Amino acid sequence: MNTLHVVATPIGNLSDLSPRAQEVLAAVPVIAAEDTRVSRKLAVRFGLKAQLLSLHEHSSPAALARALARLEEGDMALVTDAGTPGVADPGPALVSAAFAAGHRVSPIPGPSAVSCALAASGLPADRYQFLGFLPRRRAERLAFLRGLAAQPFTLVCFETPQRLRAALADLAAAFGGDRILVVARELTKLHEEVWRGSVAQALERWTSIEPRGEFTLVLAGAAAEREPAAWTDEAIQAALEASRAQGTSLREASRQLAAAAGRPARELYRLGLDAGS
Repeated sequence: MNTLHVVATPIGNLSDLSPRAQEVLAAVPVIAAEDTRVSRKLAVRFGLKAQLLSLHEHSSPAALARALARLEEGDMALVTDAGTPGVADPGPALVSAAFAAGHRVSPIPGPSAVSCALAASGLPADRYQFLGFLPRRRAERLAFLRGLAAQPFTLVCFETPQRLRAALADLAAAFGGDRILVVARELTKLHEEVWRGSVAQALERWTSIEPRGEFTLVLAGAAAEREPAAWTDEAIQAALEASRAQGTSLREASRQLAAAAGRPARELYRLGLDAGS
């Protein structure tokens, strides 16, 4: 019986790799990595000599079998590009296979964008729900979020810069503009930013500036205190613009946003026309 070490690696700042993680990565002969090009930088930085074996979410069953065969020969480490393997990243398949084959699995804790964002949010973290990345398609995303509207626990999700504005518009439509939202960007990196306000304020802010970097969103639960919604005309026009960019008609976008903004749909429609949405 050998050991599969599930090793958390830095999400940005390489100095966050723990001494224990360094010891484990230096001791194993093989490291299964989501992207060997990314992990090679870590290997160079810390002088690691292990063989890097590619294993990611699109790997074939044969690749998984090869990784398991190497585990049969000796201990192995599993790493993702950044953070903790298995948390919105590849990893569960190898871990499950290791258990099934009778091997020991040992977690080596460390960085996680989820725990970092929660700790910096000031929102309750005793109970929370991690959503991973939100659905790509707007209809699916909006339906998914509306199903969580009454959830009393803090919600955490990841989002890309390309979809951030559309996601914020859907958060406003699903939860209302006054729900507290923390936007954590580029955590542990040079341009780290942790911003807190209402959903409406976030939408207005990231419509006026270009979203850049990796985003973790932390949303207050339904029972939490709320921030002033700040549904200014500019915030409404930003929400309509984001919805229109996803292919929603101005009339439908106005209807969806009306309840959240607390204003008649026809008034929002006129604001959208004025803005040229």
